[in-house]
Amino acid sequence: MSTKQPADAIPDDLILAALDRALRHRSRRPVPDWVILDHLHIPRRTKEARQVRTRLAALMMDGSLEQSRAHGVGGWALTARGRRRLRRVADVALDLPESPQHQEWRSAQTLAGQEIERFRESLRATLDEAMAALDAPGTSSDDWFALKDRLERDARRIAAVTYCLHEWAEPDDARADVDDRTDPSDQAYSPEERNRRKARRAGRRNPLLWISPDAGPPDLD
Repeated sequence: MSTKQPADAIPDDLILAALDRALRHRSRRPVPDWVILDHLHIPRRTKEARQVRTRLAALMMDGSLEQSRAHGVGGWALTARGRRRLRRVADVALDLPESPQHQEWRSAQTLAGQEIERFRESLRATLDEAMAALDAPGTSSDDWFALKDRLERDARRIAAVTYCLHEWAEPDDARADVDDRTDPSDQAYSPEERNRRKARRAGRRNPLLWISPDAGPPDLD
C-alpha cells in the first residue's frame, strides 16, 4: 500500500492532531476511527471519512500510528514516531475544529440560556399551585404526591441550567472535561452530605433531562 497522500486528502498532520486530542479526552484506549472523525467534524459515511480511514492505514504503515483492540473494539494510538512528528509541527497552526467536549459545553450553555426563563415560569406556576393547595381543604394525598414530583422536576431543571450557565467552566482542550460531580465547597460537609450532594448532581450536564416534560432524577443504579 502506498503511503503517498493525495492532494485533496485531509492533511496527515491534522489527522494526527485529531487523534492526539481524542486520546487526551478519552479514558479508554485505543481511539476508534469514528471518534477521530468526530474531532475532525467529518460525517462517518462520506468520501472524506473514507479518505481519513485510508490515511490512518497509511500512517500505520509509516510507523506513526499503531492499531490494537480493547473490549472488542479496534482503534488507534500514536507511536513515538507519531508524537515526534506532531512535535515538529507544534508551531504550525493546525486548524482543528471545535472539540466534541467544547461543543457539548457550548451547546448546553446556549440551550440553558434559552430555557431558563421558561423553567422559572414553570417553577413559579407549580409553587403557586402548591400554595393554593395549602389553603384548599380538599387537597388529597395524591394531589400532594403529584405536586411533589412536579416541584422536584422544576427545581432540577433550574439547578441544571444554573450549573451550565454559571458553574460549568469552559473546557480546556489540553485535558478531558469530565464531570466528577464534586465542588470545592464539598470539603465543608460530612462524607455523608458530600455523597448526597454528589448524587443530586447526576445528569446536570445532560440537556435531554431538561427538555423532557416528565424528566425526573436520573437512575443512579
